[in-house]
Amino acid sequence: MKKWAFFIFSLLQIIWLAGCTEKSYEPIERDRNFIASLNIQEPSLDFIDEDGNVFATWSFDKAYSGAILLGNDQILLYGHQLNNIDVYTLSTGEKRYSKKVEIGTTNVYYDDNIKQFFITNSKTNTVTSFDQKGDELVRQQLGNYPMSMASYKDKLYVINFKDTKLSVLNMKDLTIEQEWPIQKSAHGIAILEETHELWVGGHGEGSKPNSSVKKYDLTTGHLNGEIDMPLMPVGLKKTKDAVLVVSHGHNELYVADFDGHIKWHQEVGANPFVVNQFKDYIVVAGYDDHTLYFIKGDQKEKTVDVGKGAFQLLVREEQ
Repeated sequence: MKKWAFFIFSLLQIIWLAGCTEKSYEPIERDRNFIASLNIQEPSLDFIDEDGNVFATWSFDKAYSGAILLGNDQILLYGHQLNNIDVYTLSTGEKRYSKKVEIGTTNVYYDDNIKQFFITNSKTNTVTSFDQKGDELVRQQLGNYPMSMASYKDKLYVINFKDTKLSVLNMKDLTIEQEWPIQKSAHGIAILEETHELWVGGHGEGSKPNSSVKKYDLTTGHLNGEIDMPLMPVGLKKTKDAVLVVSHGHNELYVADFDGHIKWHQEVGANPFVVNQFKDYIVVAGYDDHTLYFIKGDQKEKTVDVGKGAFQLLVREEQ
């Protein structure tokens, strides 16, 4: 009887210890360049090199809907229906910390200059700043469903997705300095220092889908003009000499110069939400076909199969 009781006790200890052990993932070498695809239908993160090889995959048991790099060697993972964020060290594959947050996280944005990240929340309609250790700094009430974010100098720009205003905040204390009128269901943001403009895309609303990118003066919020685009231009990425735009309503990639003139465009992917640049390639993620498209010039050079629901693209490369 004593032996049996000891066996049961030992088994329970093993189960308890196993439950306390944090899951770790394949380490990613510090000096390895990659583009990573966050896939959200079956949550995973695929790491891909410039030759188009998937050299590591992190598979998750949490419903992550977004990720952001914190500097060169940390990645933060979050989910709209999750009540915590998780930060991992890439070079070890181990969790650095978890931080309890309120359900409703729509986006996380990191500013490398001040080493802080910002979380928008659709349930509380707030943006909150954190230091790199995950300590909360300041919280500010915003409009309805804050989501897309970008920063320039000491300003944080936040699009309120289900509202008709864009909030301009001081990054240090999150005081609201301006509110600009914008269309409802705006999504996607790019800052062009060269023309002192902020470009905004969007879905449109109801029977009026959006088919343009708006250009706003970065200081005043004045609408400088619009660029005609295919249906629902929601993914914007500024590069050194162009702005990349994907429209998931028409599966199109448009490449525009800083004046808003279209340089070239092509059909690519199935329901793309995001575009990025990696080395000499433009990379578009097809959400429905689970494929990354590597484009050089205006030619598709290679495709890479990734996990289901490619939704975000993270890039790490030597500057």
